[in-house]
Amino acid sequence: MTTTKDVTMPAGATPPASPRIKPPKSNRRLRLGERTAPYLLILPALVAILVLLGWPTLQLIGISLRKLDLRELVSGEMVWVGFENFSEILSDSEFWEITVRTLVFTASVVILTLLLALLMAVLMRHLNPVVRVIVQVALILAWATPVVATTTVFQWIFDQQYGILNKTLAKLGFESFIGHSWFSTGPSTLTVIGILVVWQAVPFVAFTLYAGLLGVPKEQYEAAGIDGANAWQAFWAVSWPAIRPILTMVTFLSVLWDFKLFAQVWAIRQGGPDGASTTLPVYMYLKGLAGNHFGLAATAALLMMLVLILLTARYVQLLVRTKEADLS
Repeated sequence: MTTTKDVTMPAGATPPASPRIKPPKSNRRLRLGERTAPYLLILPALVAILVLLGWPTLQLIGISLRKLDLRELVSGEMVWVGFENFSEILSDSEFWEITVRTLVFTASVVILTLLLALLMAVLMRHLNPVVRVIVQVALILAWATPVVATTTVFQWIFDQQYGILNKTLAKLGFESFIGHSWFSTGPSTLTVIGILVVWQAVPFVAFTLYAGLLGVPKEQYEAAGIDGANAWQAFWAVSWPAIRPILTMVTFLSVLWDFKLFAQVWAIRQGGPDGASTTLPVYMYLKGLAGNHFGLAATAALLMMLVLILLTARYVQLLVRTKEADLS
């Protein structure tokens, strides 16, 4: 049996500090290993990122500071021009016109994609199982169809002479659409391209949001119903907090994907008519491969990358704030 001996301390005296016990060396080594293990685990990924992304980025920066036309490319001559390419690009009114057009096009496509995908996700949650499976199969088919095949189908749908859209509108009484060209102006061409992009983008976003809705317990909807909430109030009180982080993620992903869209724009009309549907990726392609001005094309690509980095940084900032709010 252990007994404790009481020691009387004089008033005002400071009690002696307890002796500091040093942790064993084996424990310190273990803690050091625990601290370094996460960094060692992510080290291969960091090296891969630096090799696969860092080196091409450095090459891009180097090319943007050079005059690299077809002659320099063939001869291997290094002609450094400093920031002359940036000055030429930024002083080009066509570049700013195309930049504004690209931003408006991206914002329109992303907003329409998110609205339709959110509507589709909520609809799938309330459909009966058979209809839901049919809708999901249709979405997967639309998503899995190759871009070139979908673009070809859309070109036939909107064809001036043989398109089914003009014939359908004419049979519905809109005779003015007989022989109507949907690709005669830039805005109408971009509208067709936007519909095509939304058609392909909605399935992924809808399935992602639907997965978020499935994580909401049914008891929360039942509690909202008991409190007298209607469908709209239940959505804002129960569904929206659950899918808001997911919606933020898919919003930034959609912005990144749609901002650098090239295949659909090029396959429809190669940026026409008269460059009225040209976006920044097409502009970069025309400067680089078509115009043999690879230095200017690298400069345009670098400016595009800066815009995407700013958008990504904003997403990371929102993500960190969300984590901090969850931890507090």
